[in-house]
Amino acid sequence: MRLTSNSGLLQAMDAQDLKSPQLYINRELSLLEFNQRVLAQACDESVPLLERLRFLCIASGNLDEFFEIRVAGLKQLQELGSGLATADGLSIEEVLDAIHTRAERLVAAQYRCLNEMLLPGLADQDILLLSHSDWTAAAHEWLGRYFEHEVEPVLSPLGLDPARPFPRIQNKSLNFIVRLEGRDAFGRDSELAIVQAPRSLPRVVPVPAEGSQRLLVLLTGIVQAFVQRLFAGIRVLGCYQFRLTRNSDLFVDEEEIDDLRRALEGELAHRRYGAAVRLETSSDCPHDIVQFLQRQFALGELDTYRMPGPVNLNRLSAAYDLVPRPDLKYPAFTPGLPRRLAGGADLFAAIGQKDLLLHHPYQSFAPVMDFLRQAAADPQVLAIKQTLYRTGSDSPIVDALVSAANAGKDVTVIIELRARFDEEANIELSNRLQEAGAHVMYGVVGYKTHAKLALVVRREPGGIRRYCHLGTGNYHPRTARQYTDYGLFTCRDEVGQDVHELFLELTSLTRTPRLNCLVQSPFGLHEAMIAKIEREAEHARAGKPARIIAKMNALVEQQTIEALYRASRAGVRIELIVRGVCALRPGVAGVSENIEVRSIVGRFLEHSRVFYFENGGTSEMYLSSADWMERNFFHRIEVAFPIERPSHRQRILDDLSLALADTAQAWRLRPDGCYERVSGTESPRISLQGELLARNAAGTLFGASGS
Repeated sequence: MRLTSNSGLLQAMDAQDLKSPQLYINRELSLLEFNQRVLAQACDESVPLLERLRFLCIASGNLDEFFEIRVAGLKQLQELGSGLATADGLSIEEVLDAIHTRAERLVAAQYRCLNEMLLPGLADQDILLLSHSDWTAAAHEWLGRYFEHEVEPVLSPLGLDPARPFPRIQNKSLNFIVRLEGRDAFGRDSELAIVQAPRSLPRVVPVPAEGSQRLLVLLTGIVQAFVQRLFAGIRVLGCYQFRLTRNSDLFVDEEEIDDLRRALEGELAHRRYGAAVRLETSSDCPHDIVQFLQRQFALGELDTYRMPGPVNLNRLSAAYDLVPRPDLKYPAFTPGLPRRLAGGADLFAAIGQKDLLLHHPYQSFAPVMDFLRQAAADPQVLAIKQTLYRTGSDSPIVDALVSAANAGKDVTVIIELRARFDEEANIELSNRLQEAGAHVMYGVVGYKTHAKLALVVRREPGGIRRYCHLGTGNYHPRTARQYTDYGLFTCRDEVGQDVHELFLELTSLTRTPRLNCLVQSPFGLHEAMIAKIEREAEHARAGKPARIIAKMNALVEQQTIEALYRASRAGVRIELIVRGVCALRPGVAGVSENIEVRSIVGRFLEHSRVFYFENGGTSEMYLSSADWMERNFFHRIEVAFPIERPSHRQRILDDLSLALADTAQAWRLRPDGCYERVSGTESPRISLQGELLARNAAGTLFGASGS
């Protein structure tokens, strides 16, 4: 989002109005800019070739979710007649128009990346994604048999006439609209038919080949090549791909229901058929057919995207696993372990010595699972309490909790049923836990439970002792290999008491607890962060050391941004590492010239939240589950926890310093809202993720400094 005019910005600075729309970047357009940075990984020749294909698929999937949730929400507001303007001053209509313009450029860039970079690069490696014109006679014969035996039996062509209306199209399903000529067995003259590709069929089909070649064909190409076989005696004039994206946000009026789980189960059944928000067609689809589809779904030109290649690039992700070429993928690594945990150490004894900090995925997530497994098997453990937001459908975390419940321990689980796109899996997991005898609760009405907490209550010779795990990421073993997050084990009394109070708050009817060292939302986290930012400004005005380093996924909450602007004006050095959406506009003279915003996009998804305050020389550092967003501050249950051990603070600060020095995968946000790559004169370039892999992974054992 570019500034509208320099003169207008100067007026905003002169007025010192920190609410001026020109000081804010539109959230939706910032999210599209993030997707552009993901796509840049697909175009980066320093990234292994099959990983580049994977990044292209991630960018496509991200765009799907953007329309399913963000655009769908804007359209709902528009239909309700909302005149609400965003902090940047754009109306809903202006935002939707800008989204279409930016998304069209993004889609065009995706297909240029595929057609001009990735497909030729794969072909050079004897990996061929064949179009129909490239099929050899042998391939054509094999694919014909494949269509006859595997595809045709599950296809149901649907002719369109008054007795056969346009079928319901599922969200993101692959479909074909077929133009026909001729009469069928009943003398009907139908000009159009719909063929829906079954979701049970693989979207990428490997074709037998000689030698080292890998031949792949998309299901769409197979259907289009043999579609004539579905319409005996009728002439097929054309067959065109299309895809519909629908609103996938679930709405449950929690104040009006008796059972959240049952209500969500009912909503999930309707998700596939939410309101239409985007129509994608192949670029060869005739204009009159596009218009016909637009009328069916009540969509217009701003909702329509024509694809110069296969519709839905995300299905190409199957090729990654079909091609066994480790030389074209990131090198495998073995996560490291702290020395105190080597050789299957007793976790309770190790935590009892001193706090233990883990940094995933560079260090193994196994200790977190072992913590719960040991607790389940330990006869001295009386109770386990756990929050679960995303954990996967086949979760070893849940297995351990089930074992603990079966062993007669008191197990309480706060499972967030409303974790977007994980609702169904979480409902199934809640059933498993309840069947095992665990106490399962769904949090607090009106607030998502996003905090990452585990509490083990253990009887020891000195009395009851509480062992805690607090993290920035989910209890999900698979994403722990892909997302960067910190986790802290501790048995400090003040932390254990705070976690105990938080679970009481979540499970029973209590007043807001008075916490010793943790900070929670929606009670106090926002105020605490504002106060700490303002304190840095006071230190700067007094000539004391003042600096803020904050790492998060998103920064959009307006009051927090205003506080950062005020601190910048006071002379505080502010370094923000924001992976995704950032509504703050850095580098504006007189407002934010002391603020730098970076984004790092690489092999791993930067997911950890870290807040560092210089505090006049007595530094403070917090890890948190919360981004600086309105939803995290006011509509979710989140926790920020302090890092007390000096070695841990220094270790995390070293990680932040690496992020601020990154010249390999870092991007810098400019005042105009666009991002530019950070480049350095050093050779080799500095890579945050590469350096942390080298330091921590490959099974390296750490001494005291890495514990």
